[in-house]
Amino acid sequence: MTRALILGGTADASLLAAEIARAGIDAVYSYGGRTRAPADQPLPTRIGGFGGVSGLADYIRRERITHVIDATHPFAAEMSRHAVQACAQTGTPLIALERAPWTRAPGDNWIEVADVTAAAATLPETPANVFLAIGRQHIAPFAAKPQHVYTLRFVDPPEAPLPFAADVIVSRGPFTFDRELEMMRARGIAWIVARNSGGDGARAKIDAARMLSLPVIMIARPELPDRQRVESVTEIMQWLGHRACLGA
Repeated sequence: MTRALILGGTADASLLAAEIARAGIDAVYSYGGRTRAPADQPLPTRIGGFGGVSGLADYIRRERITHVIDATHPFAAEMSRHAVQACAQTGTPLIALERAPWTRAPGDNWIEVADVTAAAATLPETPANVFLAIGRQHIAPFAAKPQHVYTLRFVDPPEAPLPFAADVIVSRGPFTFDRELEMMRARGIAWIVARNSGGDGARAKIDAARMLSLPVIMIARPELPDRQRVESVTEIMQWLGHRACLGA
């Protein structure tokens, strides 16, 4: 009997949850707990961490999980590493639903960097309006450049003081090209810092930056252990032993 664990929190994970629910597969959807009001899912849902590798391994055994699907954000490196180790310990099949990264298109003005610290160091010394599209867990290094006027966008209002002055937009995506263009023009954005998340849901800001000829400091994805990975829900359903046309 199949019992799947979806490590979720992304739009792709929600699409997968809907398809698995339609197929009648026994599954649990797990949120990491970083968002205070996560989107509802059509599957039994748990919220919060597992307590490291050992906690995840214990959960897999206790809940009789037969398949683990890592559909977390491409930058949720710690959770992905824990999944690889826990599944190895328990002998549980693991697959990652991982969207392809964005690639540079004609007209893009990207400055590619390895991590958030390098991104902060790349910003100019001259004060500028900067859109930090990187999530609230990764903004601390930008306190080293307090001269800039920062715009941040979060799903939830920040619970603690930010390490620098910033204008916070509280909104949940996806965001359209026209909306991103309007926001950047209205705020006079001159620089964008983004993580190479890939996919369509967050791409509008990259397309808007190209239209406005804005420089984008693009943070590369973290390196992860080798694991089986696919880019579509259809491939996950095939992996689970169901027909690719299920739900069509």
